Amino acid sequence: MTILILSDLLYTTAVNKSIVYKFKSLLRRTDVKKTNSTKKIVVAALLCALVCVATMIIKIPSPLKGYLNLGDGVVLIAGFLLSPTYAFLSAGLGSALADLLSGYVIYAPATFFIKGIMALVTFFTFKVLNKKIKKLPSRIVAGILSEIVMVGGYLLFEGVLYGFGASLVNVPPNIIQGIVGIILSCTIMTFFENSKIAKL
Repeated sequence: MTILILSDLLYTTAVNKSIVYKFKSLLRRTDVKKTNSTKKIVVAALLCALVCVATMIIKIPSPLKGYLNLGDGVVLIAGFLLSPTYAFLSAGLGSALADLLSGYVIYAPATFFIKGIMALVTFFTFKVLNKKIKKLPSRIVAGILSEIVMVGGYLLFEGVLYGFGASLVNVPPNIIQGIVGIILSCTIMTFFENSKIAKL
């Protein structure tokens, strides 16, 4: 009888230890997920602010009411670093906020979607190409496709506002802005990787 009681006690203890161990493991995994989620939110918020600042810090008036800026570089970086949802929101909100603060209110809704879509194109293009070719060429191609979205998006938007003939004057400046954005983003991402900052 004593042996049976001891056996039951040992079995119960072992089961309890197993449950406690599994519970602790679950808590650890939950903590890791919360930490990763918090980190992503912080980085997304930081990039959103940087998009806004980069867009506003240097503003060169374009021929047709808009302005050239350095924001595209950070928009592309958001696409390279963040998940699609965070990238879209960081790029879109940061750019639209810059338009609002700079007095280009009429551009803000279009900017939100154009810059957000740019970040999505960057993310998915880089993800696909990076499996086949090296990172730098993948980023350059992703940047080019994203900037085509930017140039085309503003051409369409300004065409509706001012007429498509008039809106064509902004195409060359927007192309220049896109080229600068690609160079800036690729340079910064290379620095991030060499410094191991890009490992989020």
